[in-house]
Amino acid sequence: MVNGDAGAQARSYRRAPERRAQILTSAIAVFAERGVGASLRAIGEAIGVSHAALRYYFAHRDELLVEVYRAHEARAAEPSPTEEVSAVALMERSAERNRSIPGLVELYATLTTDALQAEQHPDTREFVRARFRGVRADLAERVRAGQASGAIAADIDPDDAAALVAAASDGLQLQWLLDPEAVDVRRSLELLERLLPGSERDGARPADGAQPAGGAPGALPDAPGGAVR
Repeated sequence: MVNGDAGAQARSYRRAPERRAQILTSAIAVFAERGVGASLRAIGEAIGVSHAALRYYFAHRDELLVEVYRAHEARAAEPSPTEEVSAVALMERSAERNRSIPGLVELYATLTTDALQAEQHPDTREFVRARFRGVRADLAERVRAGQASGAIAADIDPDDAAALVAAASDGLQLQWLLDPEAVDVRRSLELLERLLPGSERDGARPADGAQPAGGAPGALPDAPGGAVR
């Protein structure tokens, strides 16, 4: 009997990661359609999982929300575009994808709001801070690539520009959630792309006052894999 109990326990442990992944898949689908539930119990009811089972795999609501968003991004990830794709164009692509999943945009907005309350949501705060660092680093490299090609003025600070692009994307998506008929995220971002265009190889002209680095631009290296909205 003891050996049988041990075998059942071992099988349970092996199934745990698979069951956890199934819960995340169900939660992604529910959040994409309905948005974020108010409590762990309400989320469990929405995805057809008992509160006790949900608590077994996720200690609290914050852990579930973070893991759902992390899993969503991992599954939606595409091969990292080269640095020739401008920082703003990268956000435009993401905004276009997000049009079909407003609930997950709402989830992201919830995470960023929770992250401001460090004492109540320490894990969420760390996730969002790390994510922003990754996003800004990727966008800044794209700005530097644009400067190297002569498409972006050399006196623009890449890190400041990256923070501006991320802020514009997040702010526009929040406005879109609240009033989707009045706000077109992609069209608004296209205005920002006049300041921060892609490389000349994408057909962009050098910005006023910008000097191409070393004559005609050569091939740019692939951008490091970074988080994308």
